[in-house]
Amino acid sequence: MKNTSEKHLHIVAFAVPYPPNYGGVIDVFYKIKALHRAGIKVHLHAFTYKDHTPSEQLAAYCESTHYYPRRTGWKANCALKPYIVQSRISQELVERLAQDDHPVLFEGLHTCGSIDYPQLRRKTKIYRESNIEHQYYLNLFKAEKNVLKKPYFLIESLKLRLFQRKLKHADLMLVVSQTDTDYLQRHFPEQKVHHLPSFHPNEKLNILPGKSDFALYHGNLAVAENYLAAEYLIEKVFAGTDIPFVIAGLNPPGELKQLARQYTNITIEANPYDERMFQLIREAQVHVLVTFQATGLKLKLLNTLYNGRHILVNPPMVKGTLAKDICEQGQNAGELSGKLTTLMAEPFDEQATEERKKLLEKYYANETNVNELIKKVWG
Repeated sequence: MKNTSEKHLHIVAFAVPYPPNYGGVIDVFYKIKALHRAGIKVHLHAFTYKDHTPSEQLAAYCESTHYYPRRTGWKANCALKPYIVQSRISQELVERLAQDDHPVLFEGLHTCGSIDYPQLRRKTKIYRESNIEHQYYLNLFKAEKNVLKKPYFLIESLKLRLFQRKLKHADLMLVVSQTDTDYLQRHFPEQKVHHLPSFHPNEKLNILPGKSDFALYHGNLAVAENYLAAEYLIEKVFAGTDIPFVIAGLNPPGELKQLARQYTNITIEANPYDERMFQLIREAQVHVLVTFQATGLKLKLLNTLYNGRHILVNPPMVKGTLAKDICEQGQNAGELSGKLTTLMAEPFDEQATEERKKLLEKYYANETNVNELIKKVWG
């Protein structure tokens, strides 16, 4: 790679990307690390919550760090712009970005409230997509069981659909899945739109050979999408088997715990610490990952590909990704159950590890993708 030591990049993050312990901030943090390693000087701008203070660890990878309070409350909720956007608009940020000619990478639609501001007209503006947000919020509306929360998701989906038009001011879009890339290319034919998978903590494969006796589903169980997936797997896939099934994740609702208690082969591990979650991921014989939202790239899938044995998914989980070539798929509960029984009996061997390694190194390695990012931004 040519010398990139004099290249500077502003990154506007929707939250402080440390610790990198959930989807979006994982991509941001490991992108910053990869850029730093490649010699790019990163100027980080991040929005803070009341309970989330700036992180000293980020200074090790950034040329400068700047933090802005997220302006939550009823005023942001009542604005015409989406709440996730309106609460992250900062005049201080705009003034700071306007002081130089360095390109700006806006992380998610959340941070694009100022993308059309005249002060930033002369700057190269990059949109980093992680979801087609209005579709994501519409699916949250459909999945949410709390009748008081449902209207928020529907209204936010409508606002996000309208606000998406602001992306015409982006000079470049970097998109996490091929499905979302196709969508944005259709809606913004004048813009440069490129597929660039998510960044992640994995440097190499770390898969245990052999087999074990349990299957695993993991995720943030407080999120309606993941709660519904776990509920579906319990009732439709595992209820009629004697295969031990572990559901692990943050903040499982009481209703899910109560449902699992009805079956002797199903266990819920609530809020496992990081080492325990890593142990579960490596030791599970089969990872059963389903989703009812075919948007973005599921980082838990990517993490499992690097560290887990057999992976069994439904089609939406791998839609728009190359992971479909190295995962077993079940179209419905019956197919998932049948393939699960087969995979529980099959040791994970060296050939399967090599096939996965080739694909991940070619398309999903951080070094590969940071080189692609640098090429797209600076040519």
